[in-house]
Amino acid sequence: MGYSEKSIAGIFHNRAEKYQYEPCVRYKKEGRYTDISWKEMQRMVTNLGLGLISLGVEKDDIVTIFSENCWQWLVADLASLSIGAADAPIYATNSGEEAAYIINDSGSRFLFVSDQDHLNRVLGVKSTLKGLKKIITFDPISAGDKDIISLDEVIKLGEEYKDKKSFDERLLSIEPEALATLIYTSGTTGPPKGVMLTHANLTANILQCYASHPIIGHQDVALTLLPWSHSLGRTVSVYLMLHIGAVLSLAESFGTVMENMTEIRPTLMVSVPRLFEKIHAGIFSKVEKASPTKKKLFFWAVDVAMRAVDYRVQRKSMPWSLKIQYDLAESLIYSKLRHALGMDRIRIFINGGGALAVDIDRFFNGIGVNLHNGYGLTETSPVTNVNTFEVFEFGSVGPALPDTSVKIAEDGEILIKGPQVMKGYFNKPDDTKATFTADGWFMTGDIGRLDERGCLYITDRKKDIIITAGGKNVAPQNIENTLVTDPFIEQAVVIGEGRKYLSALIIPNFSELISYAKNQGIPFDDKADLIRKPEIVSFFDEKIKTLMKDYARVEQIRKFTLLPREFSIESGELTPTLKIKRKIINQNFAGEIEAMYKE
Repeated sequence: MGYSEKSIAGIFHNRAEKYQYEPCVRYKKEGRYTDISWKEMQRMVTNLGLGLISLGVEKDDIVTIFSENCWQWLVADLASLSIGAADAPIYATNSGEEAAYIINDSGSRFLFVSDQDHLNRVLGVKSTLKGLKKIITFDPISAGDKDIISLDEVIKLGEEYKDKKSFDERLLSIEPEALATLIYTSGTTGPPKGVMLTHANLTANILQCYASHPIIGHQDVALTLLPWSHSLGRTVSVYLMLHIGAVLSLAESFGTVMENMTEIRPTLMVSVPRLFEKIHAGIFSKVEKASPTKKKLFFWAVDVAMRAVDYRVQRKSMPWSLKIQYDLAESLIYSKLRHALGMDRIRIFINGGGALAVDIDRFFNGIGVNLHNGYGLTETSPVTNVNTFEVFEFGSVGPALPDTSVKIAEDGEILIKGPQVMKGYFNKPDDTKATFTADGWFMTGDIGRLDERGCLYITDRKKDIIITAGGKNVAPQNIENTLVTDPFIEQAVVIGEGRKYLSALIIPNFSELISYAKNQGIPFDDKADLIRKPEIVSFFDEKIKTLMKDYARVEQIRKFTLLPREFSIESGELTPTLKIKRKIINQNFAGEIEAMYKE
């Protein structure tokens, strides 16, 4: 049976019927990657859907999923969507209290959890859960509670369920404007809001993304890293890959992604700036430890790449002398480097979720990795813009996707119209109204500009703009992106709201810094002791002055503080997609910040 492709579930079932015994999902099991076929995924999705119906999941119900990325997550998602329900994913890193907020706000009666740890977090707040009826565990857990049941048990209920036709009846009745998912914003500035994305929103965005890169298809192998609770990880890393019939390979974690890349050797991948920053820093760190000859050869190759990269991304012929050098560098350096990184088969690498420093962007594109920056928000399903092979500009997030309109308001805010724009915020009509203009444009909260080719440049978040005591507006993200290009700087946050000058909190790359200190004969007891050493402070002072040399005086970092630990998700300082929570950082390091402004 052919299903309408105006729903995510319809797309999946059609591809499952088409590709059957070919691999659909690839995941790590007992140290090795294992395949699940389209046919097997469809069997589990169908039986789980029937099992959910037998438990009382109604059409238009909202189920919640509290789990890390795993094949069971996808089965739970597709089964829920197939029977006309929607789902509200919860970040695996969320606390029990944060999970409870989403469960209660969404009115969820059915919750999926991955393991004992996530179950314990929920049980710790169970008394606050208003309407929760069943908890379904991915792992087989003996809970001794009739309200807790395993995924396998629900699938078995579906296998035994007599009204088999109810599955197709539910699937065929899904309307394009029906709610598909409720994605809660990460809450960088307040309590999270549930973004209502319909099947029409998601399918439109899938087709828009495909139209921007029509070379992708069934032959591709994707490695998915971003959390599926996030709209970019969901729409582009999962649903787009299901649409084109690519093999969906699961990275184990951010910490193992480099190992996973060398194992899978993907052709498609979506990530965030943090990954590219770490890879870039790691490459240059290794080079610094290489022999003088190898170092000289590498930097010659980098110089060639930087001179050739504009020709490459603009798809223009290089001058013959440069072409000869580039081909030689490709043979000697670039091809070997891509192979070592697991990027030798990469056809398209999409960066989203934040701005990537132009120098890092140019480096990857220069060595033959097609890295394309994109832009969007949870409220836009998420993609609105992306660089393509036809239109590419460094520093930009590319032109608008087909059927998407972008314009700049008088105050510089980016405004969006398109079929991927959300239905609204769940049960928050006032907030929904406040985020749209009177004539229906979605207000992104980002500041930007458009060039003559229609490429969009993001200058900063509207709410992140720093206004100094002198009334000057400063975009901190650009400065932060410059700072982290240095291999000795792991993270950076610019401070300066209402202050006379800008300062910065700096997290050193301690593996590099410790190695440097040992080579220089600088004694230290621990990280905290190391960053207090006058020689180290002077070392960073010189680096920051060099990095800031092209910035206007008002944008210069006047003072800085080195910190002994990274900003983290666990401390509340980063979102699950590794974006900075400025408010929390200001709170957590208030003493250090005030010390930089004492006269």
